[in-house]
Amino acid sequence: MRIHPKYTQRFAVSILLGATIATLIILVFIIGFILEKGLPVLSWSFLAENPKEMGKAGGIFPTLIGTIILPLLAILIATPLGISTSVYLSEYTRETKITKIIRFGTDCLAGIPSIIFGLFGYIFFVVTLEMGWSILSGGLTLAVMVLPTIIRTTEEAVRAVPNSYRQVSFSLGATRWQTVKRVILPNALPGIVTGIMLSIGRAIGETAAVIFTAGSSLLIPSTLFDSTRTMAVHFYILAREGISQENAYGTAAILIIAVLLVNLSAYWIMNRFIAKRS
Repeated sequence: MRIHPKYTQRFAVSILLGATIATLIILVFIIGFILEKGLPVLSWSFLAENPKEMGKAGGIFPTLIGTIILPLLAILIATPLGISTSVYLSEYTRETKITKIIRFGTDCLAGIPSIIFGLFGYIFFVVTLEMGWSILSGGLTLAVMVLPTIIRTTEEAVRAVPNSYRQVSFSLGATRWQTVKRVILPNALPGIVTGIMLSIGRAIGETAAVIFTAGSSLLIPSTLFDSTRTMAVHFYILAREGISQENAYGTAAILIIAVLLVNLSAYWIMNRFIAKRS
């Protein structure tokens, strides 16, 4: 017996709606649980003071510095490399076996567990290049880790630009580089910014790749060759060692708020740019 398409449509919509609601419930529960435990801990002294007794008392100020510096360094390194690679693959090469291999490799890198990047960073940057556990080692490792995300999102954004824009630009006598700089990249900017912000969010919450390369020092870093500890690593150490559940929840609350702010900023920038161009 054949089911009428109207009923199959309703059934499919119900399943998708149910999955969406279940996902939102889980997300709200996790965020609500962390914030309920962590928000009472937050205070100005918790944010501005240095940790004491290995994090059992005091604040998290050095970890805030590390959480800002490491993702910022990683994005400064990965963004020009990722955008340049995406533009070259999309605008300056034809679809060949080599480009397919590059895209396949990029997709594989995007799916590699972060601890593998941490081991690579430790062996290559920390040991082989003798950078030690430092901000520079951690930033380079995070840059390698988020590079596939920036490449793929930028490439999709560039490919989404209508081909007619390119044809009009070429017909007016523009070179390929002028077309890329003045037509392609401005129109692909929302997708590019989204990829960069997603990469920042991933870098902020990373633990394994950071603890192997940047170390876990609780001192405020003064150079790129100093070790540092991010909030994610601090939360992991506090929770694993059972040093202070209270401070662990407070750190987790700040971490969640930071990630939410990054994602909200990405949506705000994207919508603002789209509104300006419409």
